[in-house]
Amino acid sequence: MKTIVLATGNKDKAREIKAMLDHKFEVKTMKDMGIDIEIIEDGDTFEDNALIKVRAIQPFVKDSEMIIMGDDSGLSVDALDGAPGIYSARYAGEDVTYRDNNEKLLKAMKDVPEEKRGAEFVSAIAMILPDGQELTVRGTVRGRIAFDFMGEEGFGYDPLFIVEETGKSYAQMAPEEKNDISHRARAVARAKQILEKYQ
Repeated sequence: MKTIVLATGNKDKAREIKAMLDHKFEVKTMKDMGIDIEIIEDGDTFEDNALIKVRAIQPFVKDSEMIIMGDDSGLSVDALDGAPGIYSARYAGEDVTYRDNNEKLLKAMKDVPEEKRGAEFVSAIAMILPDGQELTVRGTVRGRIAFDFMGEEGFGYDPLFIVEETGKSYAQMAPEEKNDISHRARAVARAKQILEKYQ
């Protein structure tokens, strides 16, 4: 079984990606590999930041047969000209909680009417394959921003993002349901097509 090393310290994200890969790969996090470095995400796009992550840990992955994977994702709100975008994780500042970010978003959107609350969740996944090739794939889901917290599941902006097709927030979905339709699920599905030959 091939090993995928995830360039993330976010245990919630790692758990989701592991489930989406159908357990066809052994998935290890940076922590599992003993990689303890700070990665400065200063790219201009989600793809840039995902590539920064995988390139940062590549020197620490000594087994050239391992696949390195990184995800950069975020919420792009129409009424906020695409914000928080690539700054989604630190929208309310450095070392903030998910709730801090959500409360800042609700405040920014408090006077925005229902019909103008459109948003898109984006996930860009970068990979470095055993042959050294670098690839990126992207998954997106359209939805809208809720007027208040909805649901208890998930993490990040899940309580505020209502999926267009279902009318439910990510946080109102069981993990399995979210993992079937989310932006990250769509990106991972594209990544899996590339990874088929390594199973």
